[in-house]
Order: sequence, then structure tokens, then C-alpha cells
Amino acid sequence: MQTSNLIKTTLPAISQASRNGPVLDLACGSGRNGIYLIKQGQPVVFADRRQAVLDDIAQDLEGNELATFWAVNLEHPGCNPLAGHSFAAILVFRYLHRPLFAPLKASVKPRGLVVYETFTIDQPRFGRPSNPNFLLRPGELEDTFSNWNILHSFEGVTRSETGGRDQAIAQIVARKPGC
Repeated sequence: MQTSNLIKTTLPAISQASRNGPVLDLACGSGRNGIYLIKQGQPVVFADRRQAVLDDIAQDLEGNELATFWAVNLEHPGCNPLAGHSFAAILVFRYLHRPLFAPLKASVKPRGLVVYETFTIDQPRFGRPSNPNFLLRPGELEDTFSNWNILHSFEGVTRSETGGRDQAIAQIVARKPGC
């Protein structure tokens, strides 16, 4: 289970942001990035719709007090699962549900971070996913966070850290404006 290089290079900014609250690992899957942050002393909320996945992460972390688990359906129609929650940073990897963009932005505390990486519309050349509903359009992440301070942005083809294959991705690390 390899941690994303984007998380590793962004760790100082994430650490600074997490002084104001926990980091949300949204649609965390195996939890690889959140587990890395826990091991670096950062508080993390692991959120996923699959309780079994959260149970596996909890078992791996053996009761670590920095970890919190949230079983949540992020795609329930007409529902904003992030309402009433705030986080110092939100991580999103390999997941795209456009109706969450506005709630996600609202849930980040002022001066907090979003670290986002997922596939672009060029990905079908290299494999799954191929459904355009789950693929970013050119410049979409930068447009979505255009009124934030963009610390890092990348869009293009790179080698997968976990599978060693080419992949078409977009990345952004953005800081929310505020005091």
C-alpha cells in the first residue's frame, strides 16, 4: 500500500493546516494516504460508504486515537453529507462526484487545504475508468478552485505509483482564503 507522492510532498502544508482540526480522507478506499498521515501524527477522519473497508483500516491502525471513522454515502441524491462538518484539510484521490465540489469547499476551514487527484478524460487511452461522469475535463480542478490559493497543479500523463502503468490525471493542492 503505497502513499501518494503528492501527500508526501504536501505533508508540511497538511501538518500546518491540521493544527486547526482533522484531515478528512474522503472516499478513502484502502486508506493508504490517511494511514500515512496518521503515522506522521496527523488526525484523520476516514470516510467511505463501505463499513468493511473502514473496519479493515481500524484494524490496521490498532486503536490509534488520531483516527476517526465515518461510514457515509457521499452520493445520496438531495443530501449534503458534509453539511455541519468542517475540516482543516480534505484529501480526495481517485474519486469524482461533482455535486460534492461546493459542499467540499464549504467544509474546509479558512486557510485549510484541499489535496485532490483523479483521472481526466484522457484516461480511457490507458484503461479504466472510462465513464466521462468520473473523469475530469481539461482545467476543471483549477476552475473549481480558481478563487483559492493554488499551491500545486498538474494535469497530464504520468506513471501510476501503485500499478506502474501510464495514467491521465489532474492534481491540485489549494488553500482556502481566509484569516
